[in-house]
Amino acid sequence: MTLPDAARPQWHDRANHAARSVTALFGRKLLLLPGTHLGAVSWSGRSPSGRSGSGRAAGWLEGLIQGNAIRALFQPWHYWWQAHYVDCLVDTGRRELGGGATPAARFNGPDRPSAGRLASRLVTGIRLRNAFTFVNNYYDDMAWLALATERLDRLAGETRRPGRRRNAAVRKSLALQFDSAATTDLGGGVFWSKARDFKNTPATAPIALFYARTGRQAKAQALLDWLDATLFDADRGLYLDGVRLNPADEVVLERTVYTYNQGPVLGALLELGGEENLARVAAVVAAVDRHLTVATPAAPGSPESAESPESAESPEPRRILRCDGNGDGGLFTGILCRYLALAATEQKLPEATRETAARLVLDTAEAFWAGRRPLAPEESAGLSPAGRNASIFSLHAARRAGETYPPGAAVELSTQLQAWMALEAAAAIADRWDAAAAA
Repeated sequence: MTLPDAARPQWHDRANHAARSVTALFGRKLLLLPGTHLGAVSWSGRSPSGRSGSGRAAGWLEGLIQGNAIRALFQPWHYWWQAHYVDCLVDTGRRELGGGATPAARFNGPDRPSAGRLASRLVTGIRLRNAFTFVNNYYDDMAWLALATERLDRLAGETRRPGRRRNAAVRKSLALQFDSAATTDLGGGVFWSKARDFKNTPATAPIALFYARTGRQAKAQALLDWLDATLFDADRGLYLDGVRLNPADEVVLERTVYTYNQGPVLGALLELGGEENLARVAAVVAAVDRHLTVATPAAPGSPESAESPESAESPEPRRILRCDGNGDGGLFTGILCRYLALAATEQKLPEATRETAARLVLDTAEAFWAGRRPLAPEESAGLSPAGRNASIFSLHAARRAGETYPPGAAVELSTQLQAWMALEAAAAIADRWDAAAAA
C-alpha cells in the first residue's frame, strides 16, 4: 500500500514541528541543573511561570529566587507522562539517525542537543524528580519508562552515544519490580500498583511487551494468554480494563475499554509473532476500527476533499481514532497510534489489516495537524524563537485546537505528547512504505 506521491504529506516536517513545539513550551531543566530535562505539566500563555520554553536568560540562583523552578517541584508529578516524553524523543532521534545523525539532521537545529541526548537528560531528570529512584508505586508507570529506556538504549548503541550503562541499570531495576508483580493471583497477569488488589491490562500489556523485547518470550506469552483468557471481550474484540477482588473476596471484572490498552497488546503480539498472535492482531485492529473511532470531515486539501468541487465543499466523513480528553486520557490515542503503526508495516499481517492500521494512524495524525493553532501574540511574548513558532494541538483530533485550547487556556503536556506521538507514527509508516517501494 502506498500514498500517491502528489498527496504524500511531509510527515517528517510535521513531526519535527511537534517536537520543537513541545520541547520549547514544556521542556525545562530540573531546578536549572545542567544535564537534566523535564516536561512541565502544563503551559499557559498568560502565566510567565508556565513559560517553560522562555528564552529569558537567568542564572541558577536568580531562577531559584524568582521561584519558578521551586514552584515546579510542587506541581503534580506525572511519572508516566515523562516516560512517554522519552519515547517521543526516541522517535525523533530515530528519524535523526535516518538523516545521518549529523548536527544538520537535528530536529531543533544544529546548535541544539540531539533528540537522543535530550532523552537521556530527561531520564536523568526523572530519577532526580522521583526522589533519586526509578521505582514508582504503579507498575504500569514503570513499564512505560522501561520500554522507553530500552528503545533509547538501542538508539544510543546505533549512534554510539554514552548512557547505555545507565539505561541497562534502569531496566534491571524495573525488571525486578515487574517480576514481583507478575504472580499467579487471580490466575496470572500483573498487579497495577503496590496495593496489589487489582490486575489489569494497563500493567500487564506493557510488561508483556517489555519481556518480549528483552528475551523473556515465554513469560511474555504467558501474560498475553492470561489477558486473552481473562480480559478479552469476544463480543467487541477488545481488551477490558482489569479484574479485582472485592471485600467479600469475589472476583469483579472492570469492563471499561480504553483505547490505549489495545496498543501495547498489539505491540507484544507483534513482537512475539506466530500464527495465533498475528491472527489476534488482525482481529484487534478490525475491532479498533469498529468501536474506537469517530467520524470527522476530510481535512481541507486532503485527497478526499480534492476529488471534486462538490467534495471540497462537503467532504465525505472519515473515521479517526477517538480521543479521551485531558489528564492521563490525553495520552491514550497517541499510545494506540504508536502500536498501530507497527501493525501497518508488519508484512506478515494481511494486507487489509495493514491498510486499516495505516489509515487510522494517518487520518488521525492528519486531523491533529489540520486542527493545530499558532500561538496568539499575547502568548508568545518573551518566548524563544522556537517557542514563538510553536503550535498548540487539540486534545481531540476531531476538534480544532482553537476550540479546545483557546488562547490563554492552560495546555496539558499529555495532550501535546499525544499529537506528537500520532505524527511520529505517521512519519514511521511513510518511511517504511518508502523503503518498501525502493526495495
